[in-house]
Amino acid sequence: MDASEVARQFALGGGARLSDGPVARGKQGVVWRLDTADGRWAVKVAFNESAEDEARLSAEFQEAAYVAGVPTPKVRRTTDGYVVADVGGRQVRVYEWVDLEAPDTALDPALVGTVVARLHGVEVQDPRPVHPWYCEPVGAGRWDEVVEQARAAGAPFAGRLAELRDELVALEYWIEPPGTVRTCHRDLWADNVLPTAGGGLCVIDWENSGSADPSQELACVLFEFGRSDPGRARALIAAYHDAGGSGQVDRPGHFSMLIAQLGHITEMAAMDWSQPNHRSPDRADSNAWISEVLDDPHTRRSLRELLDVARAMTPRLGT
Repeated sequence: MDASEVARQFALGGGARLSDGPVARGKQGVVWRLDTADGRWAVKVAFNESAEDEARLSAEFQEAAYVAGVPTPKVRRTTDGYVVADVGGRQVRVYEWVDLEAPDTALDPALVGTVVARLHGVEVQDPRPVHPWYCEPVGAGRWDEVVEQARAAGAPFAGRLAELRDELVALEYWIEPPGTVRTCHRDLWADNVLPTAGGGLCVIDWENSGSADPSQELACVLFEFGRSDPGRARALIAAYHDAGGSGQVDRPGHFSMLIAQLGHITEMAAMDWSQPNHRSPDRADSNAWISEVLDDPHTRRSLRELLDVARAMTPRLGT
């Protein structure tokens, strides 16, 4: 990739120099660091192209969140006002550079709750309906196929997946349609809510943002950063509501997004093991991905325990 061409299209200054290789890799793209006379930038190269109209929706939401006080990198646009640009046949986006630390589910829960509340207060219209990835089950029949294919391929996780199959199917009976729908981030896992070198946190990867139920997104955050620690869960919920967060977790259906999303992630990771691709370039990568679910699964018991904590905090609403 031509560093000078990236700098030219996004007006980033002279003396452009890219890092020797990607500094970060996700399931949808890689990030390079670009140094210029004007500063340092994050250049994201997508594996799959997206239309400018869709890219603009996510960028406008991120920009509005930044103005609302959500810690997130500034979006850099091209000299023509576009969010994405073609550089040497690759679709790239550019963001302000932020020094980030490794993912950490032990982040200050009060800080996480406050940031998510601010995010849920951002009002940006997204005309697209809720994507099936966030609201539809994998289904019992498909789970049987995934388990069988994993066994036939000799996947090292096949046994654990088979043991979890009935639980995954039972959880999908909790799924209900989103209630109040507004634009949400939809990917607030620890990989995207990261600690910064300065001691704060930063929300990244807004490309998947779109229509969702903030209560269902709150449930995902509660699971990711609360898990089996009631004290952390209480602190997160208290901070979220004290900061004016609109969501609440008071019934099993509020875990719908979590169940659907983690179900589809598990399905995809299992398939990637059989057929490595740009998303999971080798079997070790897909094995690590599916292990994120299998090592500490979201069971009905664990979610009910979180639900009990959240329900006990409900009287804080309106106080």
